[in-house]
Amino acid sequence: MSQGPAPRTLSEDELSELLSTQQFGTLATNKRSGHPHLTTMVYHWDAAARVLRFSSTADRVKVKQLRRDPRAALHVPGGDVWSFAVAEGEAEISEITSVPGDATGRELLDMVPAAARPADENAFLEELVAERRVVVRLKVSRLYGTALDVGTS
Repeated sequence: MSQGPAPRTLSEDELSELLSTQQFGTLATNKRSGHPHLTTMVYHWDAAARVLRFSSTADRVKVKQLRRDPRAALHVPGGDVWSFAVAEGEAEISEITSVPGDATGRELLDMVPAAARPADENAFLEELVAERRVVVRLKVSRLYGTALDVGTS
């Protein structure tokens, strides 16, 4: 093995910044067998509240698993293969959006980046109802991650 630099632990601010700058991560939930279930997810990070939000449909496997066991983690890669952040916590599942413009539908709409907001919000909210969308809120209790400063001086 080479004697290169050791990984550096990222600070809370660096971890939050990494979560803020990325939009995709791998969500790990627990199967009934105890094995992990992994799925790539688009997410929204609320640093002030320490909550990760995901849009899903009520019938997805991950939603069923989180209803049974709310423990979950999100792994987010950094800007290179040597850095990452992990957010662990317990998830809660919102009510299914059932009326266009209800609280769940509005929360889902608020998760859409401003540049990608739908031109017809009413049609978007109706589509969320038809898809039986929910918000998965991962209340983050632990953040950790590292970076390997290779080639920097």
